[in-house]
Amino acid sequence: MMSFSLWDIVRNLLIGGALTLLLSLVAFVLGGATGLLVLLARIGKWRAPRALAQMHIELFQGTPLLLQLFTLFFGLSLFGLDVPAWLAAGLGLTLFTSAFLAEIWRGCVEAVPRGQWEASSCLAMTYWEQMRHVILPQAMRLSIAPTVGFAVQVVKGTAVTSIIGFAELTKTGSMIANATYQPFLVYSLVALGYFILCYPLSHYAQSLERKLHAAR
Repeated sequence: MMSFSLWDIVRNLLIGGALTLLLSLVAFVLGGATGLLVLLARIGKWRAPRALAQMHIELFQGTPLLLQLFTLFFGLSLFGLDVPAWLAAGLGLTLFTSAFLAEIWRGCVEAVPRGQWEASSCLAMTYWEQMRHVILPQAMRLSIAPTVGFAVQVVKGTAVTSIIGFAELTKTGSMIANATYQPFLVYSLVALGYFILCYPLSHYAQSLERKLHAAR
């Protein structure tokens, strides 16, 4: 059995935690950009893009993230594509995130009072001018708290990528636990790592909700 000091365990878990944070940021940024495109298609006037956007949302909301990762990691290899674990993890979480953010933002757009549409229509604005100058700025304000709250789910969702071999915090903890035979210590530190990553986001989301309710 290899000898690991507490610092060795913590140092390796910090590396896994950094990869967890990096994967979360990539998934959230790319998922947000993709989610915005899905949102615009979902609330647009053209039927075909609306149907495709709805299919995208229902597919990635209605299937487990684990199954999506398996499909990307193992399924694409059937077509001769060698997909690294980091690419499958990033792409899977991006698509997963985009579906949920698009639906969160759609709810915020629909929460904008109908009178705002009517008032901007009276100013002879086109549909896209209404969206850009009137509707989306108000919906963005409403969406801040739930969007930050969903970021917590993205961070916790990275743990699933350990199944396909991506060495984030959970996978790193599993390897260290197998090497040190100290699962209680290691997984306690892993749980602490996720708490440190998620608690500030949860607290910030709750703070934003209170501020936004007070501002109404």
